[in-house]
Amino acid sequence: MPQDKLDKCFEEGKRSCERHKGLRVIKNNSVLAQDYLTKAIHNFHAITDFYKLGYGDWSASAAFYTLYHGLLAILAQRGYESRNQSCTLALIEDLIRKKEIENLTIDNLKEIFDKDVTEHLEQSSKLLDIRKVMQYSTRTVLKEEEFELLKKRTKELFDKIRLEIERKI
Repeated sequence: MPQDKLDKCFEEGKRSCERHKGLRVIKNNSVLAQDYLTKAIHNFHAITDFYKLGYGDWSASAAFYTLYHGLLAILAQRGYESRNQSCTLALIEDLIRKKEIENLTIDNLKEIFDKDVTEHLEQSSKLLDIRKVMQYSTRTVLKEEEFELLKKRTKELFDKIRLEIERKI
């Protein structure tokens, strides 16, 4: 991720006080990190709850937010606050490249968020693509095999995020 993206994110964080839409350096905050982790676990349980209720499209969103809130926990633990998804992902990518995050790879991150993905979403098994299909199409039902893949892959990635958080405790 280019440094200019991060610079813009930090600049936005300085500019807008409480309602900023960027990144801020804060004091390392293990309480906030734990709160984000609790929310991520809540979202993980919602994946199944939504599916059982017939809201598979929301299962896909819950999977995304499981992972996203886990990433916010990593940032809070390291002294950052983010209010923008692309800024969050840019900073996580930067920390991975600098080897400050050891349990996630750039490829893992691209399963969660990849701005370059635009083709063949229906055939993809990446979490990001499943979420985009379910969020931006008229589909509301996940096939059982899609649901199982979504839940399994979310758990695998979330386990890596949790390992990263535990590494810094």
